[in-house]
Amino acid sequence: MNKKSFQKVVLMTLDSVGVGALPDAKQFGDEGAHTLDHIARHYHELKLPNLESLGLGNIPGVENFLKISHPQGFYGKCEEKAPGKDTTSGHWEIAGVILEKDFATFPDGFPKALIDEFKNKTGIPEILGNYAASGTVIIEELGLEHLQTKAPIVYTSADSVFQIAAHEDVFSIEGLYHICKMARRICDHWNIGRVIARPFYGKPGEFTRSYKRRDFSMKLPVPSILDFLCQTGKSVVGIGKTPYIFADTGFTKSLSTRNNHEGMIVSQQELSSLKDGLIFTNLVDFDTLYGHRRDVKGYAQSLLEFDNDLGRFIKSMDENSILILTADHGCDPTFRGTDHTREYVPLLVYSKKKKKGTSLGIRQSFADIGKTILDIFHIENPLPGLSFLPQLLQS
Repeated sequence: MNKKSFQKVVLMTLDSVGVGALPDAKQFGDEGAHTLDHIARHYHELKLPNLESLGLGNIPGVENFLKISHPQGFYGKCEEKAPGKDTTSGHWEIAGVILEKDFATFPDGFPKALIDEFKNKTGIPEILGNYAASGTVIIEELGLEHLQTKAPIVYTSADSVFQIAAHEDVFSIEGLYHICKMARRICDHWNIGRVIARPFYGKPGEFTRSYKRRDFSMKLPVPSILDFLCQTGKSVVGIGKTPYIFADTGFTKSLSTRNNHEGMIVSQQELSSLKDGLIFTNLVDFDTLYGHRRDVKGYAQSLLEFDNDLGRFIKSMDENSILILTADHGCDPTFRGTDHTREYVPLLVYSKKKKKGTSLGIRQSFADIGKTILDIFHIENPLPGLSFLPQLLQS
């Protein structure tokens, strides 16, 4: 195998599937967290044969999955350099942009000055909420009042997010997106990573969040691997919420999905038609539906579904493609609170050209992934990270 063997790279982020606390986790209150192992410990039926065949159980620090002598994939884990545990900072680092300062968070709610500016700029007289909360809980708490007053529900979490929830009978989807875009410009000055539109529908007691959620991220301060790929004529396909995380910059094609299963189907379809370039997929259900809600059983079942989909995806790959699986942070559903957890992320790499893989070790930055992708395509760049392509070629 040589460098010219790969024309197609598929990068999948298993959102929040962490593999053990980072050395500095104590500073974040996350010492002892381990999303993957703790789920397996609480849900004994969790067997992931396709992930295990790639070397999941061989990753250093992963104890509750099968270790095999000759895995089909290359395996390791990555440490986050950026000082956070946020979706945006994690994805940006994967793509070669390492933040030196974490985004701002507002665990006690947003300052009056920020809320006043939001109301002035949007023309909205009043808001509801303005506290940190679970998205499903807050719409149950304030949904009826929202229907009566027409005031949007504004809330945050432990992440750097300004979230706006509104019933689809009160705000049209485009109307909600419009005020979120206005909020995005305001939040830039407050160093808030994402503004998130959270539409919901249904009756009181039966409110349901819509899949039409949309993230509005801060623009990247410097070019990422996506920009370098586009500048050299490569296709860059963003699937799921990935394009939103990068402020819709650096993609030649963007496709939204309703859930992980659909994300896998769309990824497989795009791979079949891709000629030369990158597919970058985010699978968000692990984090949004199960990690934050501390739903161990749901998280485990979602992993089982993904593993089944992964088996089909691998069979669909041709010899010109390579698959990279990783995550952006942890969100241990057995841990205290509802926050992300500061963890290593898995690194699994598969190609049909390799019958068995070896260890990629403990990578010092998520940026090693992006550096490797640019290396595969022979793209010179000044981005941080250390390519592991030589290890893939030598094995």
